[in-house]
Amino acid sequence: MEFYHPTGCGRDGQETDYGPKPFVRNILRASRQNSNFRTAFWTGCHLQMTLMSIPHWGEIGVEMHPDTDQIIRVEEGQGLVRMGEGKESLNFQCRLAPGDAVFVPKGTWHNVVNAGNCPLKVSSIYGPPNHPHGTVHHTKAEADKEEH
Repeated sequence: MEFYHPTGCGRDGQETDYGPKPFVRNILRASRQNSNFRTAFWTGCHLQMTLMSIPHWGEIGVEMHPDTDQIIRVEEGQGLVRMGEGKESLNFQCRLAPGDAVFVPKGTWHNVVNAGNCPLKVSSIYGPPNHPHGTVHHTKAEADKEEH
């Protein structure tokens, strides 16, 4: 079995999906280095990790995954999560800080908004994968265009 550990322990800054090979990386460092709105960081058969950089006053956008559970972890910055049973009824709201994790069961509508003065850096785990292997969206507009 081949393992991949990039030279320099994660300082390469490449826009590469390292899955599905076994892989080791400092996620906090990789998240802070990511400047793309969304980067598929590791995609396997049953799980996927993406890294996101949400600009000041930006947001992920209201979304729902009918067949995918999701965990969103704040790596840097301040945010606000809203969740609910419908797109127009996001009744739950909570402020987010580094180290906080949001657990989003399949079928739950949700949105994360950057509530700070610098980019909000998050890592997100999907089970099963939600984006094609190697996905890179430099901006939210690019992500919205490609996903619709």
